[in-house]
Amino acid sequence: MYDDLTKMAEPYKIKMVEPLKITTREERIKLIKEAGYNLFLLKSDDVYIDLLTDSGTSAMSDYQWAGIMLGDESYAGSRNYLHLCEVIKDIFGYNYVVPTHQGRGAEKVLFPLLIKKGQYILGNMHFDTTKAHIELAEGIAVDMVIKEAEDTENYHPFKGNFDLEALENFIKDKKPENIAFILATVTCNSAGGQPVSMENIKEVRRIADKYGLKLFFDAARFAENAYFIKQREKGYENKSIKEIVREMFSYGDGFTMSAKKDALVNIGGLIAIKDDEELFTKVKTMLIPMEGFVTYGGLAGRDMEAMARGLEEVLDENYLAWRINQVKYLGDKLRDAGIPIQYPAGGHAVFIDGKKFLPHVPQEQFPSHAICVELYIEAGIRAVEVGALLAGRDPVIKKEILPKLDFVRLTIPRRVYTNSHMDVIAEAVKRVYARRDKIKGYRFTYEPPILRHFTAKLEPVE
Repeated sequence: MYDDLTKMAEPYKIKMVEPLKITTREERIKLIKEAGYNLFLLKSDDVYIDLLTDSGTSAMSDYQWAGIMLGDESYAGSRNYLHLCEVIKDIFGYNYVVPTHQGRGAEKVLFPLLIKKGQYILGNMHFDTTKAHIELAEGIAVDMVIKEAEDTENYHPFKGNFDLEALENFIKDKKPENIAFILATVTCNSAGGQPVSMENIKEVRRIADKYGLKLFFDAARFAENAYFIKQREKGYENKSIKEIVREMFSYGDGFTMSAKKDALVNIGGLIAIKDDEELFTKVKTMLIPMEGFVTYGGLAGRDMEAMARGLEEVLDENYLAWRINQVKYLGDKLRDAGIPIQYPAGGHAVFIDGKKFLPHVPQEQFPSHAICVELYIEAGIRAVEVGALLAGRDPVIKKEILPKLDFVRLTIPRRVYTNSHMDVIAEAVKRVYARRDKIKGYRFTYEPPILRHFTAKLEPVE
């Protein structure tokens, strides 16, 4: 472990490269207009630096690629599945595992088994696809993140924490029988990739036990959360990442995971259950018609082997130090330039405060999305809006949801870009910020009924 992380180089060397296409400004203006001003609808070949997501965009290691050559593609009883189960047991301490094709597949299988119509699911802050699957199961997603998360300028080490008083008061008010379960997202993406402290997780577990509720994790970025605990929480500075992960998940009953994040693979997901054999039986029954047989769950054997190896690799502290500090490097450059971000920078992305960046653009005209469009035009950088466009409409009254946090997410893929790319990103953001007064908002020309941000088409408000 390097003593001075500011001087730490990448803890890996490059043995294969992929060329990047550089377009002209005039080409990008034409391309984004043809895409209906929706960055999801751009061709990847027309993007220079792709910060749309950290999901499935990691560079796999030689060890993972070697594992792919050992794929057992048996329909049932794959040895790669058995290896994956061993790794989950070793890292998390959970007894029952099924793979899924990705994280939303895990939610689609598990949530209908836990949610009765009209029940509440209490989370620190639900992400878009999680909220969608809760609503598809006829549940009601409620955010319980601490108020400090809403203040993007001030430092708090764990802005992903639950508001414990609000959590318990809600349970008492609505009655425990009307709560399906509690869901802790680590790290908390919608709050800006912010971590949850061990103390907070323990207290959520205490409240869950007090009212007879289950606690599940959205574990997509579990290792990044563990690294923040090691760095910021007293008593954990001398513990290994693996020890911290094991304790974190000892307080849960199960988890869903998009393995496309911290498991360092390009496809895959998981449902893991600590010791509830009855629930595991229900999961298996639901999984087979929706995802595939229990021992492959929508994945090839080679993908499960790469996932098992990635889960082990992500615990490496040198890797995590580089990963977290690369995000911090970009966040610090933007903050030094006076650009408003969620501070401190998160684990997987830098989140620009779109409302403060473009205060003249009404939130219902999607200021953060407008910034994303301008970043693409400026430098071919594809970012993503996590704000009013993503939030959608209230499922009952159909009114626009205007979240308190409205972000441009600059999402950094794992082991893909160097700090030279971070310098380009920072310069592009600064140039857009310099002409921010001239940027206009957007309105729909086509609005899908659910998860609209993926396929909507828009135009500038004149």
